Amino acid sequence: MGGKLIIISAPSGSGKSTIISYVLSQGVNLQFSISATSRTPRGNERHGVEYYFLSGDDFRTKIRNGEFLEYEEVYPGLYYGTLKSEINRIFAEGKNVILDLDVVGGCNVRNYYGDKSLSIFIQPPSVNELKKRLEARGTDTPETIDKRVSKAKAEMEYASLFDKIIINDNLENAQQQTLLTVKNFLKSQ
Repeated sequence: MGGKLIIISAPSGSGKSTIISYVLSQGVNLQFSISATSRTPRGNERHGVEYYFLSGDDFRTKIRNGEFLEYEEVYPGLYYGTLKSEINRIFAEGKNVILDLDVVGGCNVRNYYGDKSLSIFIQPPSVNELKKRLEARGTDTPETIDKRVSKAKAEMEYASLFDKIIINDNLENAQQQTLLTVKNFLKSQ
């Protein structure tokens, strides 16, 4: 039986996506919630697989109609959000949902679903380590890295609002802690 949500939030470079992929590979009754965005697809991205790609007008209409569980205008005209219909689709399949959300979205969804949700904050061991990880990726300019580090500092202020904080100072340990936390929550109630 499905009907619970796992919310994972973390600053960029904390290992969140890697940890989510690991948890999903462990045979737990979870399905990843596909987010909606108003940006255009990149590379081989497909509608309904990586994202639900909506026009800016369609996204704003869905906002007005209350169709989003949470959303954010990341830059003027560039939206990301979680459709209520996506959560309901997964619940209807008898599965639980795992969400990859920013800290504000994570807090909002946690407040909306209450005890049916578990919020986990993946925290880097330090801001310096986070900066090293972002530099090692080799995908961002120094200016972008500085922006991400600055945003990460602000995001880390939200950590105490989450049900569980997992410090990713060792990826394997962080993966195991997250998996155990998720399994225990899904077994409860």
